[in-house]
Amino acid sequence: MDEAAIRVLVVDDQVIVREGVCLLLSQVDGIEVVGEAGDGQGAVARAAALAPDVILMDLVMPGMDGIEATRQITAARADARVLVLTSYAGDDKVIPALEAGARGVLLKDSSPADLLRAIRHVHEGRS
Repeated sequence: MDEAAIRVLVVDDQVIVREGVCLLLSQVDGIEVVGEAGDGQGAVARAAALAPDVILMDLVMPGMDGIEATRQITAARADARVLVLTSYAGDDKVIPALEAGARGVLLKDSSPADLLRAIRHVHEGRS
């Protein structure tokens, strides 16, 4: 893959969602999936080990949720770029995720084009 590729870590506890997103991203020039995690603890560990450019983070997961994982990841690495990918649009999830350091939120029912655009925006430092 191109050296300038956006390196992405995909975090979701639902295997079919995680694998589907990874499959989609693996077919896009300029994006490289560097890892996956199925829970918040795995996300924190993989983010530290892999230093991805963008972390796609689910919010509702068993054990450590995506909000706490985002908080820990951004506390450890101020330049971490977390993009929340969730089914939950409520303020009770979205606002705490943004307060924890997420750079943006995208609903899982968004189009693949919207997901790719959001990844690129977050990678560029935009919200």
